[in-house]
Amino acid sequence: MTSESKQRIEYGDFQTPDDLARAVCVRLQAVGVCPDAVIEPTCGVGAFLLAAAESFPEARQIAGFEINPDYLETVRRRIDGCPIYHRIQLRQANFFTADWKALFDQIPGRFLVIGNPPWVTNSGQSAIGGSNLPEKSNFLGHSGFDAISGKANFDISEWMLLDILRQLQGRDADVAMLVKTSVARKVLAYAEQRRDAIHDAFLVGIDAKKHFGVAVDACLLVMRLDPAAKPQGDYTVYADLGAKFGKRVGHRQGMTVADLDAFEHCSFLLGSSPKKWRSGVKHDASQVMELTRTPAGYENGFGEITWLEDAYLYPLLKGSDVANGKEWRNKFVLVTQRNVGEPTEIIQRRAPLTWAYLQAHADRLDARSSTIFAKNPRFSVFGVGDYAFCPWRIAICGFYKMLHFRLIPPINGRPVMFDDTVYYLSFDSETEAIETLAYLQSESATKLLSSLIFWDEKRPIKTGILNAVDWSKIAQNATTRKTIEQLELI
Repeated sequence: MTSESKQRIEYGDFQTPDDLARAVCVRLQAVGVCPDAVIEPTCGVGAFLLAAAESFPEARQIAGFEINPDYLETVRRRIDGCPIYHRIQLRQANFFTADWKALFDQIPGRFLVIGNPPWVTNSGQSAIGGSNLPEKSNFLGHSGFDAISGKANFDISEWMLLDILRQLQGRDADVAMLVKTSVARKVLAYAEQRRDAIHDAFLVGIDAKKHFGVAVDACLLVMRLDPAAKPQGDYTVYADLGAKFGKRVGHRQGMTVADLDAFEHCSFLLGSSPKKWRSGVKHDASQVMELTRTPAGYENGFGEITWLEDAYLYPLLKGSDVANGKEWRNKFVLVTQRNVGEPTEIIQRRAPLTWAYLQAHADRLDARSSTIFAKNPRFSVFGVGDYAFCPWRIAICGFYKMLHFRLIPPINGRPVMFDDTVYYLSFDSETEAIETLAYLQSESATKLLSSLIFWDEKRPIKTGILNAVDWSKIAQNATTRKTIEQLELI
C-alpha cells in the first residue's frame, strides 16, 4: 500500500469537488440558512470554505480547520489575493483534540458547521495501523457479544457528528455534512433518543460514484438546531439536490421508520415475533467448514478430498441460494456443537474421521480472528441451539434488496443450515411453517416490513426488524388461506 493510499484510508480522504460544495450551499440558502459565521472542522483543500464565502456574504467569519498542513497550504494559495475570500481564517488542528466547545462559545450569533468528515470506520483505521481516531471508548454503549462481533465498529464521521451535536447544546446553529446515508440515519436516531434540540432535519441524496468515485450511498445531512423549539424526530429524505418533494422518515416505538405513511397503515403488527428470528451458523472458516459432496468424497475450499462421518455434517444453503431460489447443491457444513459453549472433545470418540479432519486444519481454525472463538472450546461455531435442529425453516437473506421468504424443508431427514447472512425461523411441523409463511407474505406484513427497511444499506434486512413484526395478529382470512394453498416447497 502506498503512503498516499494509506493516508486516504486513514483520513477517509475524499475531497469535495467545488461544484458539489457550491450546490450544497445553494440548497442551504434555499431553506433559509443564513449564518453569522461558518466553521468547517475538516476543511481539506477548501471547497466548502470558498463556496460558503460566495454563498453567505453576511457571514462575518469563515473558519477552516485541517490536520494536513499541505492541504492548508493549498487553501492559502486558492484564497490568496481574492477579496471575496478575505473572511476565511485557517488553522491547523486535529478534530479529536481540538476544544470545539470553547471555540463555539466564542462565536456570537447563529453559525453553520459544514463539511465532509472522514468516510472511514474505526476498524478500517486499525487495519492499516491508522491513528486518526477519537480516544478509545464504547461510545454507543454496546456490550457483550455486540461489542466484539461487529456492532462496536463505527464510522469516524458518526462519532464526529455526535460530538459536534454535544458541543452545540444550547446554541442556535445549523449542521450540514456530507456523510454515508447509514451514518446520517444513525446520528438522527441517537439525536432523537437524546432529545437534542433539532427542530428540523433532512437528507439529500448525493451521487457518491460521480463526485467521489466510490460505490456507497451518501447524502447531505442537514440539522437545524434551536434550543427554544420542540425537538422534532421526523425528517425528510430528498432524492437529490434538485428535488422539491421528499419522503417522511421518523422514529416510532424505538424504531427508525423508512416510510411513515406506509407504517401508519400497518403498525398494528408491531410487537414481538412469536418465534425468534435467528442467524445462520457462524464459523469464520468457510474453506474448512463448508464442503461439497462429490463421487470421490467431500471436497473443501482448498480442493482437498476427504471422507467424514454423517454425525456433524448438515445440508447447507448459502445466502445467495436462499435469495435466488436455488436448489440445494450438495453442499454441507460441519456443525461441531448443538449449543454454544458445548465441549467438542466428544467428536473424537463419536466421529474420529471428523476429529482428524479438524485437527488437520487446527491452525486455520485456531487463527480465526474473532475473540468469540478464542474464548470458547476449540473448533467452536456460533448460531446454534435447539432451534437450529428443528426440521422446518422459513429463511431470508439479509443482504438482498427484496423481501423473499423461502420455506425450507429438511433434506434427507436432516435440518438445513445456513451461513450467517441468512435469518430464519424454525418449526417442528410443516403445517405451522406453511401458515407462518402465509402470514409473512400477507399484504399487511409486507407493508410493515417495507416501511421499516432502508434498502440502500449493505445489509438492509436485519433481525431487529424481523423480530419486531408480530405476524400472529394477522387474521385467518380468505386471502391468507389462498396464499397458503399456493405455496410450493423447494
